[in-house]
Amino acid sequence: MTNFEERFDWKLFFTMCLFLAISCLALYSAQQSPQYNDNFMVKQIVWYIAGFTVIAGMLYFEPDFYKKISWPLFIAGLVVLLVLMIAPASIAPIVKGQKSWFIFPGLGSIQPSEFMKVATILLLANVVTEHNEKSRVKDLRNDLMLLGKIVGVTALPLLLIMQQPDLGTALVFIAIMSGMIVISGVRWRVILPIFGGIGAVGTTVIWMAIQFPQLLDQYLGVKPYQLGRIYAWLNPQQYSSSEGFQLIRAMRAIGSGQMYGKGFGEREVYLPEAQTDFIFSIIGEEYGFLGSCVVLLAFFLFIYRLTTIASRANHKFSSYVMVGLICMVSFHVFQNIGMSIQLLPITGIPLPYISYGGSSVLAFLIAAGLAFTISFHHRTFMFGEN
Repeated sequence: MTNFEERFDWKLFFTMCLFLAISCLALYSAQQSPQYNDNFMVKQIVWYIAGFTVIAGMLYFEPDFYKKISWPLFIAGLVVLLVLMIAPASIAPIVKGQKSWFIFPGLGSIQPSEFMKVATILLLANVVTEHNEKSRVKDLRNDLMLLGKIVGVTALPLLLIMQQPDLGTALVFIAIMSGMIVISGVRWRVILPIFGGIGAVGTTVIWMAIQFPQLLDQYLGVKPYQLGRIYAWLNPQQYSSSEGFQLIRAMRAIGSGQMYGKGFGEREVYLPEAQTDFIFSIIGEEYGFLGSCVVLLAFFLFIYRLTTIASRANHKFSSYVMVGLICMVSFHVFQNIGMSIQLLPITGIPLPYISYGGSSVLAFLIAAGLAFTISFHHRTFMFGEN
């Protein structure tokens, strides 16, 4: 066995191939709807090939290289998001109320915020590592300084993404930031009051949106129609012709699959754009509860492998990067599947590695490339870290 074969993470590669197989099966069914002329499955395979090619190139560079380029990547990502804000409609049209994509004739659409997630993870890992290496004393001032750095780095892309506006993607950045705060070394006596306060404010806002929406309009300028997704989540039948339409159809599709599903290609419930945000409904309808469990098991194996790589990484930067990736993937999975079965409000974020979408697939494959790189360049030292 060659050195490459010994160092390459075949377990991680197996889960990626499993995701590809699941995605192709679901997308093949999705494209059978008469409203589509595109071959989603073939395009998805092309994006996977492109992503695997990028991963192969990433393996040539050690984790320290990605630490060095984290600032340039982050700044470049901010510039692209700024350009997106001011770009003309000819190349950055408003789609479904959001200005989130560049449109390139012949190439398709690119969503910069998907790649910005990875750049933000790299920079947060760099910032936390540098801070902890320089500040050995654990006191309130040091904790608040580190918190300020983490929040400041996250706030820059977060504010630009909220201008699009894209709440779903913004929540992903908040999930990444929260995970980084937890493992950054900031003491729990500082973290708990902050998280508790944020949770209390969020709960109060949701309660007011349900009980007293006029107060949100009066004091915060939040209009009732802007809370439509929350109302549709709590009572989709009342909003069956608008925000609740897709939720009702998704639950009907998943529920009709019962234990074993209807079989490959035997979809009966019409759900528009199911190949993107609601691809889990296709899996639930055609393969039932057992098929859905296979998907959940695949994600469990993937996240478990990421956790294993994080725990045995030789350098703090690599561990922090892995934690960021785990938070990003876990939130996407939890939110996407949760919104399909009414556990969570609809936010419009894809199911990683399975939903159709070039930007999402490529960005998540680049994220996997970081995991492959950290695993590939792992070294075991006799006396611990070098």
